[in-house]
Amino acid sequence: MTGRYDETEGQGPDEPVVVRDRRRIDPLTGEVRSAAPEAEPKEGPKHAAPAEEPAAPTEPEPAAHAGPGLGESIVDDSVSVATGLEKELAERTADLQRLQAEYANYRKRVDRDREQVVAGAKASVVNDLLPLLDDIERAEQHGDLTGAFKAVGEKLVGSLQRSGLEPFGAEGEPFDPSVHEAVQHSTSPDVTEPTVTMVMRRGYRFGERVLRPAMVGVTDHEPGAAPAPSAQDAPVDPPVGGELPLEGELFDENNR
Repeated sequence: MTGRYDETEGQGPDEPVVVRDRRRIDPLTGEVRSAAPEAEPKEGPKHAAPAEEPAAPTEPEPAAHAGPGLGESIVDDSVSVATGLEKELAERTADLQRLQAEYANYRKRVDRDREQVVAGAKASVVNDLLPLLDDIERAEQHGDLTGAFKAVGEKLVGSLQRSGLEPFGAEGEPFDPSVHEAVQHSTSPDVTEPTVTMVMRRGYRFGERVLRPAMVGVTDHEPGAAPAPSAQDAPVDPPVGGELPLEGELFDENNR
């Protein structure tokens, strides 16, 4: 009797197929999986382990601290921001210093112009009072300035001189054409250079400004004046009435 071969003979009950993924890198997230202990297989009939599927190729992880790519900047953004702020600060500081220097120069120029305006106004007022000073001086020379008028004149002259008025032009001064106006000229051997020998009208200056030149007479040195004869060059008187000549005179006669 021929037996029938049953394909199910020798096989146990159906068991589920277990597939274990042993890849160390998760293909979905790209992260490295932690090593987990493998579950021990349950006891049962031993069968040949199913063949594992080959692991899928994984992309290599980007190397840490890799260099910049093509077209990327190698300067840190924080460093570039700080450098830009320092440059802008330097520019603003230079602008502020330039404005401060311009303002200082402007103040100096304004102060100088103000002083010149004040000095010019004072000089104009004093210049209008010069004829009055001439009258006071002439009255004093003639002896007419006495009493209360003399006190008033002295106070006026003192106040003007304290304000900066300075008279010039006196006899004996060297002649200076920048401050003297010569209206008379003479020569004399008593002077060695042009000298003021007569003052007809006094001159005045206010600070460094000449308000009016002095009207003077000038005496210049007289050229070609013969020197006075000395005692040695004096003529010798001839002997009179049998007087004997001196030794010097006798010596001169013998030489003749």
